[in-house]
Amino acid sequence: MNTNIPSDVPQSASSVSAEDRNWATIAHLSALAGFIIPFGSILGPLIVWLMKKDASAHVADQAREALNFNITVGIGFLITLCLMLVFIGFLLFAVLAVAWLVLVIVAAVKSSDGTLYRYPFNIRFLK
Repeated sequence: MNTNIPSDVPQSASSVSAEDRNWATIAHLSALAGFIIPFGSILGPLIVWLMKKDASAHVADQAREALNFNITVGIGFLITLCLMLVFIGFLLFAVLAVAWLVLVIVAAVKSSDGTLYRYPFNIRFLK
């Protein structure tokens, strides 16, 4: 397993309750709120993390992971917006958008199985 996982987080999917799996899935899927609400991709996981950080170590870990990932992607989108001045940003924006969507869906599916998911690229602002 990943060494970045806190010791109080359940390590096997069978030890994670159905409610915790659901909240962890919601933490990842709440990032899709960014399609409707400005900064929703950051606000969704942040709200789940703030609500559940003391109730469940598993949910707190996955919500923190989703929040860190969406902050990282937000920074990436800002960089691609700047690069649009030299036209390479348009391609990078599309690639980043597709990668974000795919990784959020993969994370949600893994979380629904009770697996601790780690995004392949992530700056961990919250530890």
